[in-house]
Amino acid sequence: QVQLVESGGGLVQAGGSLRLSCAASGLTFSSYGMGWFRQAPGKEREVVAGISRLGIRTYYKDSVKGRFTISTDNAKNTVYLQMNSVKPEDTALYYCAAARTQLGVIRVGAREYDYWGQGTQVTVSS
Repeated sequence: QVQLVESGGGLVQAGGSLRLSCAASGLTFSSYGMGWFRQAPGKEREVVAGISRLGIRTYYKDSVKGRFTISTDNAKNTVYLQMNSVKPEDTALYYCAAARTQLGVIRVGAREYDYWGQGTQVTVSS
């Protein structure tokens, strides 16, 4: 049974930092590209960052470029999202997701992902 478990969310002031973690189990982690998505109330789920198998390539939503960093630790089957200089508009429920892909491929559409975590809330106060 595949499980993705996020952690690290919370309340942070604007300009601060958070590090989200997502521990995966029940799958061959090196065979999956990983992504972080977020969904704010009344809005659609959107991709924030993606990383290809073995961390070869990364993708970022324009509004988080230079502030967020996605990375993986294959030995721990874990994907991270380092969030720096956070803004109130980053407030959302953050999800990690796994997509079985070829090397070097990054999926950016939510429908392209096979497995999802339950989400961790990030709230940025102004």
